[in-house]
Amino acid sequence: WKEYEMEVVRDCKDNAIIICAIENVDPMGVHTGDSITVAPAQTLTDKEYQIMRDASIAVLREIGVETGGSNVQFALNPADGRMTVIEMNPRVSRSSALASKATGFPIAKVAALLAVGYTLDELTNEITGVTPASFEPTLDYVVTKIPRFAFEKFPGSESVLSTSMKSVGEAMAIGRNFAESFQKALRSLETGLDGFSSPGIKNLGQGDDRNILMAALAIPTPERILAVAEALRFGLSVDEIHQVSKIDPWFLEQFEQIIHAEQLLVEGGFPANPDDLQTIKSLGFSDARIANLCNLTEEEVRRRRQGCDIRPAFRRIDTCAAEFPAATPYMYSSYETSGHFADACEAAPSTSRKIVILGGGPNRIGQGIEFDYCCCHAAMALSADGFETIMINCNPETVSTDYDTSDRLYFDPLTFEDVLEIIEREQSKGDVVGVIVQFGGQTPLKLAEGLEDAGIPILGTSPDMIDLAEDRERFKDMLERINLRQPQNGIARSRLEAITIANEIGYPLVIRPSYVLGGRAMEIVRDEDHLNRYVDEAVVVSGSSPV
Repeated sequence: WKEYEMEVVRDCKDNAIIICAIENVDPMGVHTGDSITVAPAQTLTDKEYQIMRDASIAVLREIGVETGGSNVQFALNPADGRMTVIEMNPRVSRSSALASKATGFPIAKVAALLAVGYTLDELTNEITGVTPASFEPTLDYVVTKIPRFAFEKFPGSESVLSTSMKSVGEAMAIGRNFAESFQKALRSLETGLDGFSSPGIKNLGQGDDRNILMAALAIPTPERILAVAEALRFGLSVDEIHQVSKIDPWFLEQFEQIIHAEQLLVEGGFPANPDDLQTIKSLGFSDARIANLCNLTEEEVRRRRQGCDIRPAFRRIDTCAAEFPAATPYMYSSYETSGHFADACEAAPSTSRKIVILGGGPNRIGQGIEFDYCCCHAAMALSADGFETIMINCNPETVSTDYDTSDRLYFDPLTFEDVLEIIEREQSKGDVVGVIVQFGGQTPLKLAEGLEDAGIPILGTSPDMIDLAEDRERFKDMLERINLRQPQNGIARSRLEAITIANEIGYPLVIRPSYVLGGRAMEIVRDEDHLNRYVDEAVVVSGSSPV
């Protein structure tokens, strides 16, 4: 069975509109908060959508939701078309926040006004400034939400997904097609993915690969979507994967398209024809992913791409599929029609003095809304001081991604490539005074050095001072230089070094990498076996990432 959600808003005069239809990529049995979801729904026929729409409004009337927003969830049997209402939330929910960010329609704000007696036709759509709120939002783009998990924080916990929600946050991405949106969402998660990377399935490559992949596809886990990619690389058909995973064939065909493009890059190298590179980028491939597949550096891919004048075009979320101009600069990037100055680019940067604020990305244990609170107050303070504020973030659960928190909002991944393209577009007009990286937690700090190297001013603490505080080796040397006491410690760049230093210090000991927050990849190690397990499972110890 497939699962869908309808976000419905109703007023006191019985006017009701559908804000958004959301489709779960995972089949029934996985909590919607743990499922990859897509808006608008991709695999519904028009007839099924209309039936679901009418049923949603009928449910609100029957339950007695006089005003406000509600969420109605459906199960659909693809074999015979049978449709069943499985849940209804007579309030705003997590899905309401996602639908608000996906469409630009502020469900909670409108619900509050409806509660005090306004009707939908009396309220103005703030995005367009001319249409009433009774117009149902129309999407000419695809939104993908992927949940973020933290099973590594709970050793021994089972990573199997069920009807009980286990995710701690989520990332959202917007693209002109599903593949672009999906790959942008993957790299927005900040789990080390630069696209549809290999999942590292245990025992794969040791003989019985087909059965190992089938087992990985059958069980819903956070890595199952990566196992789908691995199965397609292995040569399993869309039908075989569908039979085991029950993921709709339409989505599997989209994933197959991505894997096919990957294979072209692996076999043919970096595209010689700019049109071919344009096509690859329009499927959501990052420069880092292309570099990985073509054995190049990310910098080399960026240089070649920009040499072909292939840049993202920025489009606005306007709730009406460009029927009316958008008064609110709420934007996302796309390579479907490329170029900062292409006709399709709707960024229209101003000539004001601007400051860019980098958000914190998806919520996780140790980095949550407390950082978003800082980003929002930074935007308010800078606006009051006369600067135009530009927010970059990819978390639909935050206030910083409300379209009216900052002067300009870019809903894009917090990667070096995406952030640099936005800043360079904004620099084409006006004066970008600098970028603030200190308010988004660990996420923006990792970008600080690269942005400075690219000539972007970093406001506040310099990237070198950030590195001095974050890099354990530099921090250790500084403490020794100024004669401050510190616990006995050492830096290891290999397993052998780690074992040697651990024996010198003595067990138990605390082991951790640099540039982490909230205890991520930190562990109390009690013996050599435990140390070996840590090196195998928690981090990749190397010259560039010591512990």
